[in-house]
Amino acid sequence: MGVHIEQKSLFAYGINLDDRVRRDNPLRRIAEVIDFSFVRDEVRELYGRKGNESVDPEIILKLMFLLFLDNVKSERELMRIIPERLDYLWFLGYGLDDDIPNHSVLSKARNRWGRDVFEKFFVRSVLQCVEAGLVGGEKIHVDGSVIAADASQASVVRAGPELIAELKRLYGVEEQKLESAREYKYYKRKNKWMLSLTDPDAPVVRHSKQGSDGVSRPRYKQHRGVDDDYGVITAQTTTPGDIEENIQLEPIIVDVTTPFVNQPNIKLARVFVLNAHLSSSAQKQKLAAQLHDTMIKNS
Repeated sequence: MGVHIEQKSLFAYGINLDDRVRRDNPLRRIAEVIDFSFVRDEVRELYGRKGNESVDPEIILKLMFLLFLDNVKSERELMRIIPERLDYLWFLGYGLDDDIPNHSVLSKARNRWGRDVFEKFFVRSVLQCVEAGLVGGEKIHVDGSVIAADASQASVVRAGPELIAELKRLYGVEEQKLESAREYKYYKRKNKWMLSLTDPDAPVVRHSKQGSDGVSRPRYKQHRGVDDDYGVITAQTTTPGDIEENIQLEPIIVDVTTPFVNQPNIKLARVFVLNAHLSSSAQKQKLAAQLHDTMIKNS
């Protein structure tokens, strides 16, 4: 596992990156309050001791962070703009002459680290928000959002339900050969007549939100629990786009309460506000019984 050591440039250009990054740049504040070096201990055992030295995991995590912080459209684009952004170079600990990693290091790291490691990152972030007083834990909003898959409309084929089911099965067999194959629990697919050949895990569904184009596209859905105090997301999961919110209520509610179990100063949620309507009063009663005196209501 590589560890990046920041070094001064061999040739002096008279440029100090610390002087070139303005004092109110958000990355300065982020660097002050977040120590990304913890990732080294989390993933140390996933790297060998021989062979080529890897990119420092701390830098990899920072690259992933920048990708979402500034909503960069792709990993390739991120690597292209890093040399042009002095604040990025400063944040990553790079100098003007340092080589920027290839974009493939991010996908390789995701595969190497695996889902469990990223779940630890998420829980760690939530607990830090709890310690900072940003999470009250008493009132949680549960909702879901449809997300467009990275698959074009041209990849969608239309056929009879039997052929679509067989195509889905064959793609599933091929995916099992890949280390990065995604696994989803079995569910009843809504659209049995359409399938994306480039992303068969993304069902072809319409976006029901008012003002949407109403076109069926490959989509996923993010389900989340959001704390009422400061809007901190305390639980989330991503499913195929045709999974209704009420199906994910129980696992989301369990995940929401988990970070607070060993926090004596935090009360477990007493109100869950659901933007998804429960499928039946029986489901509502079941959840209420599991959560004892917790109130469950629709928004």
